[in-house]
Amino acid sequence: MDITAISAQMRHTLCDVSSKTKTPHLGSCLSAIDILSVLYWKIMRVDPQQPNARDRDYFLLGKGHAASALYTTLAYRGFFDIDALYEHGQTNSQFEEHPGVNAPAGVETVSGSLGHALSLATGMALSCKLQNMPNHFYVLMGDGELNEGTVWEAAMFAAGKQLDNLVAIVDFNKLQGTGESCQIMHLEPLEKKWAAFGWHTIRLDGHDTGALESALKEAKLISKPVCIVADTVKGKGISFMENDNNWHYRIPNSDEVIMAKKELGLQ
Repeated sequence: MDITAISAQMRHTLCDVSSKTKTPHLGSCLSAIDILSVLYWKIMRVDPQQPNARDRDYFLLGKGHAASALYTTLAYRGFFDIDALYEHGQTNSQFEEHPGVNAPAGVETVSGSLGHALSLATGMALSCKLQNMPNHFYVLMGDGELNEGTVWEAAMFAAGKQLDNLVAIVDFNKLQGTGESCQIMHLEPLEKKWAAFGWHTIRLDGHDTGALESALKEAKLISKPVCIVADTVKGKGISFMENDNNWHYRIPNSDEVIMAKKELGLQ
């Protein structure tokens, strides 16, 4: 499976869906695509034909505004048709701008307000651990999400319970809706903060799919919760979107979608 090719296709679909449905948060979605690709094609035990299998691995999206990235990953993985993505954000659609209670197959949790996914995952992971179940839990958070105190409460709880079936991944693209993350909150040195809370930490390039795969496989061998700090680029893959925080909310026009497709090597 060519993860690079899958990521390029998904990035183009994200741009096209955003343009046609007028839904925002494209930059936040693009920074997470390589992480999602590795999780869903290389690491997680999931079956699109049995999305509620009892022994499945769970992915929980903390940064709910990047819902389109999750929907697109699930579509390419076979949970539903890719054409359904064009219902994103439309009236009465399952594909809400933030995943809701009527979300499509493969979406494990509502994630509107930031800061709740890790707390939820710790409870689920503890329950499975107590029952000797094989499930692993993966939580993707934005760096802006780390502003929320609930994240750090969950971090202390998970370490205290030695939840070795839990992996937190920080999509550290250095930007959030209102500015530069490290100017809004004092985040660095981020991996040392997580280590101080009792987690095994790994820091890497969040667009290096080989490094991501290796780190996620390593995480399964560690006897405590693992935090992967993934240094990423907001708008990754499309030069005129990269590190431009306007794309937190901007919608690409049809010409920009064509430009993005060319940059992604798809025509």
